[in-house]
Amino acid sequence: MRTGTDGPTSDNELVARNVRRYRMERAMSLGDLARRSGLSKQTLSKIEQGIGNPTVETLSQLGTALDVSTRRLLTEWGTPVYVQRGADSIWTDHDGRVERMLDDTYGSGHVRTLVLRLERAAEEPRIIEPHPLGTLHHVYVITGKMRTGPLDDSVELAAGDFARFPGDVAHRHVCLSERAVAHVVTTIPQIRQFGSPVQDAPGSSPGTAASNS
Repeated sequence: MRTGTDGPTSDNELVARNVRRYRMERAMSLGDLARRSGLSKQTLSKIEQGIGNPTVETLSQLGTALDVSTRRLLTEWGTPVYVQRGADSIWTDHDGRVERMLDDTYGSGHVRTLVLRLERAAEEPRIIEPHPLGTLHHVYVITGKMRTGPLDDSVELAAGDFARFPGDVAHRHVCLSERAVAHVVTTIPQIRQFGSPVQDAPGSSPGTAASNS
């Protein structure tokens, strides 16, 4: 978990996670990726271990082989939990309007926005099953207190606190006060796979999203 601004995750570690994630999404072995990229299996293995120190040219070859832009290989897709406390927030004046930046998310896909209302329960709320790979939940607490996040890395939040965490692992929202209200944005990336893409049915929502946050 990270608190405050994002910590000093190295580019090598970030690339390692993303290459491994995209390769697994496409059900590709290291050998498959080696053939598509023109890179050796040894080189790819080092990159996925975070010790490869890939060049710009290598990243370009990987992006082409995985069918993603180089920028996606250098963008955090939500592996860590990030927390911004209300007491530590920074408000900036922009020509008469005052803004508080919560987070930046890059990419394209399905975005769901909702207001979540919780009440204290005698039993622990049910576990929410993982959403598609790459899903992120962005939770801003409006009133009350709650615990939210992955089962093994949940965080307690109060009014004014913000957290971002991966939604592609089992997670849960727990009310810690009598009632709590939070604004939740869920982003589900749409990453084109190899082969013929499956078209959404007319009138359907883009992407595949679970019905719960």
